[in-house]
Amino acid sequence: MNSIDERAWFKSSYSGSDGDACVEVARDTRAIHVRDSKDRRSPELAFPAAAWRDFVTHTAQG
Repeated sequence: MNSIDERAWFKSSYSGSDGDACVEVARDTRAIHVRDSKDRRSPELAFPAAAWRDFVTHTAQG
């Protein structure tokens, strides 16, 4: 598994120009990882890909 520093983290294009008040997301072969963009050393959450897909689908339906 990749370390935190090796993951390719990204932010949503909806983050705004400052981009510091949002979450960052990274994926690897096992999970989707989520962390606070303001404190990159804070604990991160990891979700199985299917759970993340369900979450995104549900929130997109608003």
